[in-house]
Amino acid sequence: MKKVLLSIIALSMLTLGVPAFAQGTHGVDGEVSGRSVGAAALSLLIWPGIGQAVNKNTKEKNVTHAVLGLTGVFRIWSCYDALVDRKGGVWKNRI
Repeated sequence: MKKVLLSIIALSMLTLGVPAFAQGTHGVDGEVSGRSVGAAALSLLIWPGIGQAVNKNTKEKNVTHAVLGLTGVFRIWSCYDALVDRKGGVWKNRI
């Protein structure tokens, strides 16, 4: 049992760097506006996908944020993403 647990831990540690090699576009920050502040509040308090939809992002980005919203930490990133009204892509090829 110890060997299995240690193998899982070692494998998970090795895969931490994998997202850094993901390909994608960088995206462009928009500007902070009243709408983006409201969208950021919705992303943080209600659900991340809602804030992205308010900012009129693509359906793919809305769904991605909504699904990743199941993790509590992603709400903070989604809030920032909605606040600056970032269009398209990923952040430094990671998210």
